[in-house]
Amino acid sequence: MAAKDKDRIVPLERMDEFDAIIDARSPAEFLEDHIPGAINLPVLDDTERRIIGTIYKQHSAFEARRLGAAWVAKNLARHLQERLQQHPPSWRPLVYCWRGGQRSGAFVTWLRMIGWSAAQLAGGYKTYRRWVLERLAELPAHFSWRVIAGPTGSGKTRVLQALERRGHQVLDLEALARHRGSILGAWPGGEAQPTQKAFDTALVAALRRFDPSRPVFVEAESKRIGLVQLPEVLHEAMRLAPMIVLDTPQECRLQLLLEDYGWLGDEPEALARRLERFKGFVPNETLRRWQELALRRDLATLFAELIARHYDPLYRRSLARHPELVQAPRVRLTELDTAALEAACGEIEAWGSASELLPRPSSAAASARPP
Repeated sequence: MAAKDKDRIVPLERMDEFDAIIDARSPAEFLEDHIPGAINLPVLDDTERRIIGTIYKQHSAFEARRLGAAWVAKNLARHLQERLQQHPPSWRPLVYCWRGGQRSGAFVTWLRMIGWSAAQLAGGYKTYRRWVLERLAELPAHFSWRVIAGPTGSGKTRVLQALERRGHQVLDLEALARHRGSILGAWPGGEAQPTQKAFDTALVAALRRFDPSRPVFVEAESKRIGLVQLPEVLHEAMRLAPMIVLDTPQECRLQLLLEDYGWLGDEPEALARRLERFKGFVPNETLRRWQELALRRDLATLFAELIARHYDPLYRRSLARHPELVQAPRVRLTELDTAALEAACGEIEAWGSASELLPRPSSAAASARPP
């Protein structure tokens, strides 16, 4: 017996009531961004959607709907035979498309005819995206931030990871962005960055897990991390937050870079091409030398020169422009092993519990980025 039409269209606030969330949009739309946890069961694939759109605009809306209906029926039949076979009569899915229109409506109609209490998300993904932007505009101001700063290779990410293991709230922006924020900061293995929309979605999901009564630790970042940008409200909150600077010996910094960026040496020619991005930042003679070092896989010399001739001068200029970095509490990280990271965390915890001792910087002074 068909499910009743009650609650066929539901608002975003009721999303958690359902057993599953189905994204009925095309795979390309889903890849750009989607509601966390949603599964993609497209009623039209990318090619079909493009063809239908062309027919609708250039020929006939009727012909587009007729052909589209046939393809939708075909795709729905496949989903019912494959991905949806195992669900019991009590299963309750929520379906959305771009605006909560024909694609999700057709899907919900078939599911309800079968007997499942399926519902359609009012406004579709467009409404969800608006909700994400609203959350990004207000959530960051709810938290007490603690910013971990320091020069290239000082171990900021490792300290954040150690703080998280100790039970602290940590926002790892580089992990969400799948990028380390610098010219050579691409994620290992060639993993692509998320789209801006997907980054925003992941950021909201992370922020919503935090307890406003406890501080949140974050690494100093510029406004852009690779191809994605931080929301203005979050960047401003970090800019004004108490800051703690890591003081790490040069040999430890080089060791860290070799451990974290050694994968760049697996493809010397690709690394030499990547170094072209420093053109205009360093003399051409220096750039050519760095490319020769890359081709010889001499990463130790290359990274040492990147620190000495590019990143440390950048950091010193930042110190000159922002004296609050000099005045900020400093935590010595003498090694990269567990004991040293734990000791650094202990010092940070002591400073973090006495926030009145931490100067509030007057401008965004993100540390120089690793290669």
